[in-house]
Amino acid sequence: MNLIILAATSVAFSFGNVSVDCPHRGEWKISLTREVETDGGEVARIVCDAPKAMKPPRFTVVTKVPQVEMDNRWLINTKDCDMPANWGGKVESDIAHGLPLCVAYNGNDQAKFSVAASESVRQVAMVVGIIEHGSYLGCNLTYFAGVEAPLKHYETAIRYNVRTRPFADAVRCESDWITRNAGIVPCKVPDAAFDPLYSCWYSFHQDVFDREIEAECALAAPLGMKTLIVDDGWQTDDNHGGYAFCGDWQISKRRFPDMAAHVKRVQAMGIKYMMWYSVPFVDLKSTNYERFKGKYLGKRETLNTAVLDPRFPEVREFLIGIYVKALKDWNIDGFKLDFIDSFKIYGKDPAEAENYAGRDILSVPAAVDRLMTDVYAALAAIKPDILVEFRQSYDGPAIRRFGNMIRVADCPGNYRRNRYAIANLRLACGDAAVHADMLEWNFKEDPRHSALYIINSIFGVVQYSVMLRQAPESHRAMIAKWIKFSQDHRETLMKGKFTPHHPELDYPLIEAESAAERVIGVYDDGRLIEIADDNKPTFLMNATGRDTLFVRRGGKVREIACPSGDWIRL
Repeated sequence: MNLIILAATSVAFSFGNVSVDCPHRGEWKISLTREVETDGGEVARIVCDAPKAMKPPRFTVVTKVPQVEMDNRWLINTKDCDMPANWGGKVESDIAHGLPLCVAYNGNDQAKFSVAASESVRQVAMVVGIIEHGSYLGCNLTYFAGVEAPLKHYETAIRYNVRTRPFADAVRCESDWITRNAGIVPCKVPDAAFDPLYSCWYSFHQDVFDREIEAECALAAPLGMKTLIVDDGWQTDDNHGGYAFCGDWQISKRRFPDMAAHVKRVQAMGIKYMMWYSVPFVDLKSTNYERFKGKYLGKRETLNTAVLDPRFPEVREFLIGIYVKALKDWNIDGFKLDFIDSFKIYGKDPAEAENYAGRDILSVPAAVDRLMTDVYAALAAIKPDILVEFRQSYDGPAIRRFGNMIRVADCPGNYRRNRYAIANLRLACGDAAVHADMLEWNFKEDPRHSALYIINSIFGVVQYSVMLRQAPESHRAMIAKWIKFSQDHRETLMKGKFTPHHPELDYPLIEAESAAERVIGVYDDGRLIEIADDNKPTFLMNATGRDTLFVRRGGKVREIACPSGDWIRL
């Protein structure tokens, strides 16, 4: 690595100038240096220092590059890849929101420019879009734009890369760089994190009862499902939705008279047991609400709940104790820890007027990081193979320190969204087990069409959430067939080389390849599938709605019969 030290706030890079814009820096000193890495990536390192702890100034790191073959932009949580104007292309990331990474690429899946920020805990506001004066791609990263606690020293890094390469490789490479540069060591991912799973959410919602869950598990186990998530509802007798009964975390005895015995019965069927908690919420009418008065970040009025402030050590101790007690008392196998993204300040920071009294960590994102790190450590000390599920949009590298199952955000009945989000998460989340949002469909569907929900999710771990007791036998047989396929090809689907194509078209073709085989999902009617001219077994999964596929192999194009909703081996 060649290091060029330039103690300045504007430095020449190979693609143009990078500068730091900080109009109100006060007593802060800011320097910018450039590093050139062995693969050609160029890193801007920014160091900020003050004579004493004080609020850091908002600053923006600015650059622009000619818009040459930069037709689309990839971001982890956006629903399309449109290249916006620079005045409309803002996205934000922090420990519980997104990923500070953008890749600009052309119509042939080739990355032409990427930008990645090492800051994975604090907020980064990124604007990547077209500057209409001269057709440049503008790239601005803004720091300390929100509520911030006093600091004396801060440093961060931004990596730019203008090397042409496959966009999927660019995403993986830059995401790995963020992980390494931020010093993140992902937690253990047990093999069970990749097992087919039954979720109670869409099938039951809050109306859960032990015997009904057990009846579903008795059907799920023979189909090949090996994990259960009991979602919201176990802690309340109310089933009107919302989060007005969170905070005390007491079992509803009407629903679960003996939770430990119930968990044991489910586990005896060969199914691991996970439970849902909304981590930050304390109901305004709960017993614990008064206990933590003055220790909230604010209230989410629409949800009728207060949000705990993790900067207080007693708040963190309380939350850790809840999960440790559940693990010990009921011998469950994992946790679905929800709403981490609600840990934020609502309005003015209450700590400022109190001079941060009682808070041993001043930054909210840093406190969330500490809380969740300690939660995972406490749980893993008891059960090393503990399963912890998070969902979008907290999908950045920092959360992989304490979460090993990353699920697509809720998208009921939307298999296209599941496909797209699974591919994005697979590229960016390293070795974590990426899960589909729970699948549901109407049983009036032809089971061949219902299979499209599964094929669109099969490059992630499929979570089923249909009421199996009400499913026609033809639908249960279809589920069993696809679970068997997913497990027969598990190593390839989950851990093989993963190559999704054309995110701007919602990934119409996705490939996974291992040393032994390749599996290809086809989602676009009429697409020509290019297959290497070798003897490797190749499996095509057809989710096009058409009953034939077009394949080119060895220079020859042929149309192959394969019913939509099925697969074929070549």
